[in-house]
Amino acid sequence: MKKLFLFIWNWVVPIAIGILAYLAITTFWVNVVTINGDSMDPNLLDQQKVVVQKTQNLKRGDVVVFDARQEDPRIKAGNKDYVKRVIAVAGDTVEYKDGTLYVNNKKVDESYISTEEQNAGTASSFGSSWSLKTLSSTGLWEKSDQNKSVVPKDSYFVLGDHRSVSNDSRYFGFVSKKHVIGKIHVPFWYSTTVKNNISKQDQHYFA
Repeated sequence: MKKLFLFIWNWVVPIAIGILAYLAITTFWVNVVTINGDSMDPNLLDQQKVVVQKTQNLKRGDVVVFDARQEDPRIKAGNKDYVKRVIAVAGDTVEYKDGTLYVNNKKVDESYISTEEQNAGTASSFGSSWSLKTLSSTGLWEKSDQNKSVVPKDSYFVLGDHRSVSNDSRYFGFVSKKHVIGKIHVPFWYSTTVKNNISKQDQHYFA
């Protein structure tokens, strides 16, 4: 009996605690996901593994994962989650004019992407000037998101860093806070260039 107790105490209990800890961490705090696609290139690369912190305390510049099935009515078969950058939060205005992106009439520092993506990439199918009002009046967005001039409560306006290929808020509208899975963190074992591109945006969002 004593040997059985020692076996349980020394082996079964630690293993059980480890399993419970893992489940708690992955369910309530962090998880590891693999980037699929190049809509966040060059800052996040296809097949790169990143850590997702399960939080809803988000700010402009954060890179997030959200349930695209709840947001994009034209989602492609097999897709589930999108990774995009938060450009604006509830109450913000967004406007793009002649190669420059503005939030609340302040120029956004977009040094984390190329000049080409800042200009042609952001204009994409919507021309050299657009705003939330014009985007939300295209008929592409869900009815609940249409004809809005500011980001609604508990919502975000998101863009991919690789604007010319990214399917983002320009095409499907605002992302609800309740559909956000978490915030992306780049692990230490990836290149410093990638990490710096993410942290730079966190620290210097407005020019």
